[in-house]
Amino acid sequence: MDPALNPVPPLSVARLLRQYDLTLRKGMGQNFLIDETALARIVAAAEISTDSAVLEIGPGLGSLTRYLAEQARKVIAVELDDRFLPVLAEVLEPWDNVTVIHGDILNLQPDTLMRESGYLVVANIPYYITSAVIRHLLEAEHKPQRIVLTIQEEVARRVCAEPGSLSLLALSVQVYGQPKLAVRIPAGAFYPPPKVNSAALRIDLYPEPRIPAPLLGTFFSLAKAGFSQKRKTLRNSLRGGMGWPAERAEKFLTQAGIDPQRRAQTLTLEEWGRLCEVVRENQHL
Repeated sequence: MDPALNPVPPLSVARLLRQYDLTLRKGMGQNFLIDETALARIVAAAEISTDSAVLEIGPGLGSLTRYLAEQARKVIAVELDDRFLPVLAEVLEPWDNVTVIHGDILNLQPDTLMRESGYLVVANIPYYITSAVIRHLLEAEHKPQRIVLTIQEEVARRVCAEPGSLSLLALSVQVYGQPKLAVRIPAGAFYPPPKVNSAALRIDLYPEPRIPAPLLGTFFSLAKAGFSQKRKTLRNSLRGGMGWPAERAEKFLTQAGIDPQRRAQTLTLEEWGRLCEVVRENQHL
């Protein structure tokens, strides 16, 4: 990136760590994205406008926060590690549209943080909370319009998988929105560099889930049961996971037009939806 075209001044993470006598906590997944080009590409992938309200999870030392503040109307940044709060106060001093909140995003409701409709989530999150954060955001009563998360590249690719190689995580995301791998980010773009490459996963949420809201509880129960023993046929995995007799599992699958010998990872969302309908219609059995 041409420094002359970048309104955000460079940030020296190593200098800030020395200045504030900070050591990074490996158990908290503290790998800071420092590559200026990668940061700019993530913000571009999020399509932030001057009207946007952005929720950032884990700002760390503010590397990404600065870019978000430059583009958005306002940024709410939630940081768990209180040691970083004085650093953030220094780094973000030039921007008056950023509010830093000390807390655990998994214990906070997005509804209480973001009142605006159509808000965005843009964050470089610790790898170990990837599934929990995605689930927390997608299941919030007041959902974002778009989510852009920097996560392990391998996980991002799994989320974007198609029927035939779906996982429970992919299915859980795709019922709420359309995922795509927006930016590939090499390990060397971070300080300290992790052992694997990363990617910015973009999820554009649908106005309504692809499974009707009244059926979502049934859907997740069935999907968890189906993937609990994904090497088994659906007839057997649903029998074990749902506690059904084998005959009931086979009957429900057949009524939904699904071969009982198929495996969970091969089903489309439409097929899961049909199975949910059959199960709901036969709840008395």
